[in-house]
Amino acid sequence: MTRLSNATLADLPADVARPGYDRTALVPGIVHVGPGAFHRAHQAAYADAVLAHDPRWAISAMALNSTDVADALRPQDGLYTLALLGAETKWRVIGSIVELLTRAEGDAFAARIAAPTTRLVTATVTEKGYCLTADGGLDRDHPAIRRDLTDPARPTSFVGRLVDGLGRRRAGGAGGLTVLSCDNLAGNGRRLSRAVGDYAAAIDPDLAAWIAGEVRFPSSMVDSITPATDNALRATVAAAGIEDAWPIQREAFTQWVIEDDFAGERPPFDLAGAQFVADVTGFEEAKLRLLNGAHSSLAYLGLLLGHETVGDAMADTRLAGFVERLMRQDIAPSLGVTAGLDTGAYIGAILDRFRNPAIRHLLAQIAWDGSQKLPFRLLATIVDARRAGRPVDRLVVPVAAWLRFLALPRPPMAPLVDPLAARLTALAHDPDAVVQDSGVFPAELVGDPTFRAALAQAWVGLCDASGVIGRLA
Repeated sequence: MTRLSNATLADLPADVARPGYDRTALVPGIVHVGPGAFHRAHQAAYADAVLAHDPRWAISAMALNSTDVADALRPQDGLYTLALLGAETKWRVIGSIVELLTRAEGDAFAARIAAPTTRLVTATVTEKGYCLTADGGLDRDHPAIRRDLTDPARPTSFVGRLVDGLGRRRAGGAGGLTVLSCDNLAGNGRRLSRAVGDYAAAIDPDLAAWIAGEVRFPSSMVDSITPATDNALRATVAAAGIEDAWPIQREAFTQWVIEDDFAGERPPFDLAGAQFVADVTGFEEAKLRLLNGAHSSLAYLGLLLGHETVGDAMADTRLAGFVERLMRQDIAPSLGVTAGLDTGAYIGAILDRFRNPAIRHLLAQIAWDGSQKLPFRLLATIVDARRAGRPVDRLVVPVAAWLRFLALPRPPMAPLVDPLAARLTALAHDPDAVVQDSGVFPAELVGDPTFRAALAQAWVGLCDASGVIGRLA
C-alpha cells in the first residue's frame, strides 16, 4: 500500500471516490484559516464538489497555531480521506486544498489575501479565535491582540493577520473581498466584522474605512457532526486500502446556510447543496440552541453518568428522554418562525443523527471550551425564557452539570480544555463564584435571583450519579 498522493490516486480501490477534475488546473480562489477536521470535512468537501464545474475555487489553507496539518498533508499533495459514516461507510478523497501554510508563513498568507485571484476568505478558528469581549467587540486586553497592536506589521492573531492581509490587498489594488465565518457563533459575520473594524481602526483609520466600504462579512450556519480522528478510523482507512496520515470522518448529513452578501463573485456552493438566504439568523439559532445546546447537555450530563460517547448517552433512555423534552418543551419555544425550517422535524432529525451507530463522537471533545460555547448554546435560551416568563428548571440542569464537570478530579479526568481553564479551575468548587466572577454568565442572569436559585438547586441535585438520574425525570 502506497501513501496517498497525486501519483497514487489511480491506484486507490475502486470503491473510493476521488477528485473528478484536473488538480493541476486548480486556482486557489479561497483562503481558509483553520484547516482542522471540521473544515476538511465540511467546507473543503463543498469546494471539492464544485471544482469540476469551476476550478477557480480551490483552497489555500493557513493553520494559525500548529504545523500538524501541513506536516501530515504536504507529503500527500494536500489530499486526504473523508469517511462518510452511516449504515454503510463511504470513502471519498478530497482534493480541494492545494496549498498548506503554517504560522511561520505569515507573509505568504497575507500575499494570498492580497492576490487578485482570491475571491473568498473563510475561517474555522473556534469561538476563542475571535478574541471578543462579552459584548461582542474586540478584546484589546487579550494577550495576542495587545501584542499585535504594538507590532501590527508582524501579527500573530487571526484578526491581526486578516487585517494585515486586507491592508496589503488595498495597497495592491485588488479590490474588495468577502470574508465568511464558518464558526458556531450567533451572527458570526457581524461579530467578525466588528472585531476586524475595531482592530483596523486602532492601527489605521483609513484602512478601517476601506474595509467598511469594500469588504463583506456574511454570516453562515454550518452543520455536520465531525468526530475527532482516532486510531480506529486510521485502522479502518488502512483496511480499505488507503495509506493516509490524517483521514477524517463525519456523518453523511451536512448543511451550509450562507447569507447572500458578497463583495464580488459568489462561490457556486449551491451546486453542492449549500443554501444562499437573505438572513441566516433563524437557521443559526435553531442549530446553536437545538443541536449544539443538546450536544453540550448530553456531554456534561453524560460524563457525570460515566458515558463516553454521544451514542452511549443516547442509549441511556433516561438521558435521551430528558434531552428530547429539553429540546421540544424548553428550547423550541425560544425560536421564532423561519421560512423553510420545520422545527419539530428538525428536532427529530437531530435525535436520529445523535443515535447514528457509526458515529463515535466523544463527549469529552464536545465538553471542550464550555466557557465559550454555553453563552450561545444554553445561556441565551435561558435569558429568553426568563424574559418570557417561562420556567427554566430543566434548562439549568445541563448548566449545573457543567459546573459539576469543572470540579471533577483531574486526573482521572483529562485536563480541562478551555481558554479560561485557570480561572475556572480556581473557582470550580464554588459554583456561585463561577456564576459571579468567571465572566461566562451574562449580567442579566448574574443579577437574576430566580435563575440563580434554580441553578443552585440543580447543582445540589447533581451531587452523584443517582442525583443526576433524579434530575432527568
